Amino acid sequence: MISRRIAAAFAAAASAMLLLSSCATGDDAVAQGGTFDFVSPGGQTKIFYDPPSDRGTIGKLSGPDLMNEGQKVGVDDFEGKVVVLNVWGQWCGPCRAEADDLEQVYEQTKDSGVQFLGINVRDDTKNKAQDFVVDNKVSYPSIYDPSMRSLIALGDGYPTSVIPTTIVLDRQHRVAAVFLQELLAEDLLPVVQRVAQEDAQ
Repeated sequence: MISRRIAAAFAAAASAMLLLSSCATGDDAVAQGGTFDFVSPGGQTKIFYDPPSDRGTIGKLSGPDLMNEGQKVGVDDFEGKVVVLNVWGQWCGPCRAEADDLEQVYEQTKDSGVQFLGINVRDDTKNKAQDFVVDNKVSYPSIYDPSMRSLIALGDGYPTSVIPTTIVLDRQHRVAAVFLQELLAEDLLPVVQRVAQEDAQ
């Protein structure tokens, strides 16, 4: 009788653990959902992932549209386009310094199927972030993400504390390049143009 009780208790515990495990795995899959594995050899700040067939995808990345109350914006809105993600904050000096350069590259490449998408982080006052967009004449949308929750889509190990960061996704939304630094137009433009010209692989 005792052994049956022990066996029953063990079976119940095992079932509960399996249930909890599957729930956690499901949540993680929703949060992550990508195959991108961030690697920065030797601590490099400019990382390129080639050939295209070896690139990983990010998870579902979307959030509230900074400039349009009640609307959402995300990578999936730009199917078939090269997407350039830029993680920024209005409090960040290098973000202010590179804003003109990013806008310049966007204007030069948008007609070739390129879309920029900002991710505004750590700004607990939306008005200040919106002022940044207006003052710097940023014409592409941004996700408003003060808590940085949307960055979960970039996967475990991605250095979300590095701001600004710019990520170039190819037309299949696989990670083609990562820049963990402030950028000049001359740094970013040739990379975006090259990725935009790639044939689907």
